Amino acid sequence: MSDRPGRAGTPRSRLGARLALAAACHLAVIGGPAGAAFAQGTAPPGKSPTTTLIQRGSALFDDQAYEESIQTLSAALVRPGATEVEKIEIYRLLAYNFIILKRADEADASVRGVLVLNEGFTLPPTESPRFRDFFAATRKKWLDEGKPGKSASAAPVVEKPIKMAHTSPAEVPAGVAIKLTGTLEDPDARVRAVQLSYRTGAKGKFVTVPGSYTLGELRATLPAAAVKPPLVEYYLSALDKSGLPLLSRGDAAMPLRIVVARENGALTSPFLWVPVGLAVIGGAAAGVFFLTKSRAQSMVTIGVHE
Repeated sequence: MSDRPGRAGTPRSRLGARLALAAACHLAVIGGPAGAAFAQGTAPPGKSPTTTLIQRGSALFDDQAYEESIQTLSAALVRPGATEVEKIEIYRLLAYNFIILKRADEADASVRGVLVLNEGFTLPPTESPRFRDFFAATRKKWLDEGKPGKSASAAPVVEKPIKMAHTSPAEVPAGVAIKLTGTLEDPDARVRAVQLSYRTGAKGKFVTVPGSYTLGELRATLPAAAVKPPLVEYYLSALDKSGLPLLSRGDAAMPLRIVVARENGALTSPFLWVPVGLAVIGGAAAGVFFLTKSRAQSMVTIGVHE
């Protein structure tokens, strides 16, 4: 279209915002690999989006930005289509972060994720003894427990898919807390917790706070102090008993966006209506590390399926 947007707050501007929102909803309906590729659009030629996230998470770990590294690697963990090699590397790097942060349960779960995929995996002798000792101790426990997460045929245990649905509000006033709700269908009762990660604007570290999850309903609140123009970004994660993500609505690399109106109620740009997180991302792993593939539905209500 050749027409330029009108001034903020004019009918033309509002029409442009509605059109942008409609386009975003259309992309959510399209879903699938093509829609995901459009939404991500950051992977260099010949490199998968998952590999790009893993490399970013590794760089953040090297920079001692451990929480940001975990957020980035968790985003990679719930992406569809990851190879076994990529999944092993995600779990390895997550384990390193959790070991450094002394989060033993999550580190243990991450190492077990590696072993379920490759029970012969060992760290090289040149790796830090701190990491090698932890991996060796977890491996011994895993073997003593009968290799949980592995079936008799040494294939990953397949469990029933988890489904998450959540609708993002399109626009909110500044300085008002936002109550987020959604539903979770979890046939095998693997989800033990829900958490919300958010930030003001489109840059910086996400703040993570616990949500609540009761009988299939999830709830979380974006605090009023974080709701500032022009937007707030967030994502919701469902966690297993060890604190690892099973699936998410949005993630650190593709968060959901809510437009925050300025005091006069005008939007700075209609394109802010287009959410970054257009589809729930999922992946498949084993045992408590089971993840899901995704299929987008109408508007921003998402179903996650195998």
